[in-house]
Amino acid sequence: MVDQGSGAKIMYPDLYRGLNLKLEDLTAYDSPLVSFDGKVVIPKGQIRLPMQAGSKVVEVDFIVVDAYSLYTAIEARPWLHALGAVSSTLHQKVKYPSGDQIVELVGSQSITRQCLMYAILHQPVSESSAFAKEKGELVEFLKRNVDVFTWNAYEALRVDPSFICHHLNVNPSVTPKKLPPRRSSKDHSDVVKDEVIKLKQAGAIEEVFYPEWLANTVVVKKKTGK
Repeated sequence: MVDQGSGAKIMYPDLYRGLNLKLEDLTAYDSPLVSFDGKVVIPKGQIRLPMQAGSKVVEVDFIVVDAYSLYTAIEARPWLHALGAVSSTLHQKVKYPSGDQIVELVGSQSITRQCLMYAILHQPVSESSAFAKEKGELVEFLKRNVDVFTWNAYEALRVDPSFICHHLNVNPSVTPKKLPPRRSSKDHSDVVKDEVIKLKQAGAIEEVFYPEWLANTVVVKKKTGK
């Protein structure tokens, strides 16, 4: 995770053990830290490791803590500054210059959502605290209503347009232009056809006719290769 509001670079147990680090590899670090839940955490120590982002390698001083976290490590402002990077939590992207081009690191919305659900269901809390009761009630509520959550457009059958609806952000004072048709390859045409059928069956889209405004479809591969 990248925390642009913090100056501390944190390494958690999963990454510490995954790198086969030992206590003797660490240098002393005695300053206590305050975790996201307000608890004071005493670090195990500190270690400097190279961290690669694309073609760039930056030496990072990680503070090693033995505490619960969904993340393996937290990067902070010094790492962003060393790369000359700009990050956006909204878009889950980090961009930085490398030579004569701009390199982009892209996060995953699905993994973020999985982390959120895992945090709700598995974060350890004191069972004697008032929050433990609230957490238990929330978990039971989510379990009882798990059928109302959708993870893709095909599961959101016939969403009421009054709840959410996509509109083209166009200037009504500008005359629309019809692009000349561009022939797609058979593979692209099949992909578009299958996607349209799925979305129509889910009620997410409907057929409309724009005799004066048409745009060619653009097929872009996902990171999964699909």
